Amino acid sequence: MKKPKVLLLYTGGTIGMIENPLELSLKPFNFDQVTSEVPELNKLNCTIETIAFENPLDSSNINFETWTKIGDEIFKNYDYFDGFVILHGTDTMSYTASALSFMFQNLTKPIILTGSQLPLGQVRTDGKENLITAIEIASKNWNNSPVVNEVAIYFENQLFRGNRTTKVSSDDFDAFKSYNFPSLAEVGVKINFNHNYLLKNNFKELNYVKGFDPSINIVFFYPGIIIKNVIKSIRSNSSKVVVLLSYGSGNLPIGNELVEFLNSTEKIFLNVSQCKAGKIEQEKYETGMQLKKAGVIGVKDMTLETVIVKSMLLINKYPLDKDKFANILLSNIAGEITE
Repeated sequence: MKKPKVLLLYTGGTIGMIENPLELSLKPFNFDQVTSEVPELNKLNCTIETIAFENPLDSSNINFETWTKIGDEIFKNYDYFDGFVILHGTDTMSYTASALSFMFQNLTKPIILTGSQLPLGQVRTDGKENLITAIEIASKNWNNSPVVNEVAIYFENQLFRGNRTTKVSSDDFDAFKSYNFPSLAEVGVKINFNHNYLLKNNFKELNYVKGFDPSINIVFFYPGIIIKNVIKSIRSNSSKVVVLLSYGSGNLPIGNELVEFLNSTEKIFLNVSQCKAGKIEQEKYETGMQLKKAGVIGVKDMTLETVIVKSMLLINKYPLDKDKFANILLSNIAGEITE
């Protein structure tokens, strides 16, 4: 059997840094020599090829143009590799994973994102294990078919569905959580896949979708917020979609002023909970029910990162069709919603 081929794409982030011994500063290393820095990769039963961004990006500078650049690189090489590993800064990794999960519909190959909290060149780095295991997962086959057929994040012994993740710590190696969906694999002595939770290969033709409209506005509600100022801010903003960060299962301080405003504007309003776990249930309490009657869309149990990215994609595709936007937003494209 021929060895699986894995494409390693370095976009930037902490994982790709080594210390310059003269200046005692961090700089990206040459990923063409990644096996020199991580010789353990030579022991994996796969062929690894690398591509690195000419100008590596801090993850805080990642935007929808970067998602397209990553997507185009994968799509161009899709037929030539069995799996893909993207090295990415941790701060916005969940956003990129969500974007790629919607861009590559009907995936039949793994796209695994990983990174690290400490640079690869440091003694105590978590990057080495994350990198080795991400590549091993991307090369895993079962009966000549990939084990993973989706976009996932591997970090600190856990494989998560990418569009279910949130970064929860800037200090711990265990930096990501998936609150509303179980992990896809736990890694110890062996890689134990949770096959019941992995997306199944539907044997449909790959559909590569791109194009994002970043016209999103987010309103964070807190006790005592002045509704009149909220309305004024939304009216003066050019956003097409407004995310209302609500309490609990989707509740807001409701009054006639806010309800009348919600009913009178053409903007699309989405109800996203400030809670990391659980789901939006606008029917549960009177305040949530009033939001639903006013046309606010409850996003079920999608993460904030997923809601933002999915909305950007749908606004671009259906700029004038509010009903189409709502129907597809609440449809399961890549396992982002619990049925």
